Amino acid sequence: MNYSKQVIDHFTSPHNQGVISDPDGVGMVGNPTCGDLMKIYIKVKKNAKRGEVISDIKFETLGCASAIATSSMITDLAKGKTIKEASKITRDNVAEALNGLPPIKMHCSNLASEALVAAIEDYKKKK
Repeated sequence: MNYSKQVIDHFTSPHNQGVISDPDGVGMVGNPTCGDLMKIYIKVKKNAKRGEVISDIKFETLGCASAIATSSMITDLAKGKTIKEASKITRDNVAEALNGLPPIKMHCSNLASEALVAAIEDYKKKK
């Protein structure tokens, strides 16, 4: 399987990997077919000018190289964004930022965006 340099970089040195204790929102999704499991934690701060901003984001992922790389990339894309901006990040945004994924691995970018949306929904329910 051919992976882009960005996928390899995010797999071998993932960004924002870990847990946020006392998160404002948590999203967990999985794909029973491939066995990937993603959990995203967010911290939200209120900003006078921009509103609710994701000030910190972390992930835990059990899965293949693409699952880890897409989890890492979506945290990079969402960090510092408002809740509204982050909720619009799509699987295509993730795949493009990684300079593409093999077609058989595109479902990983879908999981990453679903996990982020689930964390945002969890945050909205709690507040």
